[in-house]
Amino acid sequence: MPEVIFNGPEGRLEGRYHHSKRADAPLALVLHPHPQHGGTMNNRVVYSMYHCFARRGFSVLRFNFRGVGRSQGGFDNGQGELSDAASALDWMQSNNPNATSCWIAGFSFGAWIGMQLMMRRPEIDGFISIAPLASVHDFTFLAPCPASGLLVHGDQDDIIPEESVAELAEKLGKQKNISITYNVIKGGDHFFTNKIPAMEKHVEAYLDKSLATAE
Repeated sequence: MPEVIFNGPEGRLEGRYHHSKRADAPLALVLHPHPQHGGTMNNRVVYSMYHCFARRGFSVLRFNFRGVGRSQGGFDNGQGELSDAASALDWMQSNNPNATSCWIAGFSFGAWIGMQLMMRRPEIDGFISIAPLASVHDFTFLAPCPASGLLVHGDQDDIIPEESVAELAEKLGKQKNISITYNVIKGGDHFFTNKIPAMEKHVEAYLDKSLATAE
């Protein structure tokens, strides 16, 4: 899991990158939760998703948004972080010109950023959003939603009510040619305390199903 440093809009960004042995491997970018609430690329949910992709032959990158860890710059309320994510995807694509597909994954704040990036980058053809901030941010920008994906939430989340994510999943699932899988983890809080393995099983099952369908 080599450390990488690449250029972002406000200076250097720090990441961890797994390069697949396959020349045409799919890409995955994994985004971390809110920088002002302790979110980093080493968050357990982010780390777990990173390895779910790596085990399935993806070239996968997780990185620290501006102002986190060794990444330069300062928090920018989502706009700058979206630019950081775009730079991260650019960096991965420049190192993987023959990639067959591209996925975006994010947890909490990272899920919100990831879904915005998906609207701007048509090459993203799959997403995984863990505990998206459905009651905090307006997700109507996903109209139309450009790709199918997975939403996972805990029914004991005291930050983002489960009902708000269920409503988002329902709205997205009604869109033409879009398939949304929504999994609720019983007893799961916002950070999936003691529930990481359950969350990981949903991610792995969804990836396995999606990859099998694509073959």
